Amino acid sequence: MFVLIGYVVVIACVFGGFILAGGNIMVIVKAVAVEAMIIGGGAAGAFVAANSMKTIKGSIGGALGLLKGPKFGKADYVELLKLLYELLMKIRKEGLMAIESHVENPESSTIFQKYPKVMADHHLLDFITDCLRLMIGGNMNPHELEAVLEAELETHHKEAHAPAHSVQVVADGLPAFGIVAAVLGIVKVMEYVGNSPPEVIGQKVASALVGTFLGILLGYGFVGPVAAAMAARSEEDGKPFELVKTALIASVRGYPPPVAIEFARKQLFSDVRPSFADLEAELKGAK
Repeated sequence: MFVLIGYVVVIACVFGGFILAGGNIMVIVKAVAVEAMIIGGGAAGAFVAANSMKTIKGSIGGALGLLKGPKFGKADYVELLKLLYELLMKIRKEGLMAIESHVENPESSTIFQKYPKVMADHHLLDFITDCLRLMIGGNMNPHELEAVLEAELETHHKEAHAPAHSVQVVADGLPAFGIVAAVLGIVKVMEYVGNSPPEVIGQKVASALVGTFLGILLGYGFVGPVAAAMAARSEEDGKPFELVKTALIASVRGYPPPVAIEFARKQLFSDVRPSFADLEAELKGAK
């Protein structure tokens, strides 16, 4: 929603300011179709040529996903922390082997089934169960386990940021495509030099300059902000994975479940972080 609001502000201020300054908006309107075809078509073609189908789909999905909120809100993080707490408490009381059946078949687990938000996110669910499998059968010390999880999170981070990076590259290239459109317009203008009145040549030059204007406007006013928002959203969507890593590493290092969960809670941004008292009350209900 904020993306659309931002677009409205950009359009209103840029074109509104141009009109208030005495500019003729029809000059832009008449030239925009052809210039947009050159700039947008060139940028789209370069985007397709530079990226895999996976990245293209991810870019489209990521841009459309900005119209919705992030995957996890405060209540969802509380649910995740409760799941981790319940698993860690079971490990502490009964040992690692006590959760093996839950890890191997989370769909039929009495623990996992309590937390539908986590179950619905198969990437997060796979990450949790894979981490727990390493704890059960890996016989790894905390440093080794942390290194493995860091490597996996780094891979996940790069994969999640690929669509935002590809869109940012398009944003950076749009001003250059605007220059291409303007140069083509000037080439066209040169055909009229010497056999057309100055006012006609002036109109042609004005139309050509619309290309540069559109390239810069699209790059910095529309596509660039979307890339930045996609990057920020991928950071937000990666937080649940960081919580899981922090809680499990703390547990392997010997911290009791409440302390391990508190370490994980500290990873959250302030707008989605439950207070210590609220989370404690929720965890007491999960015992």
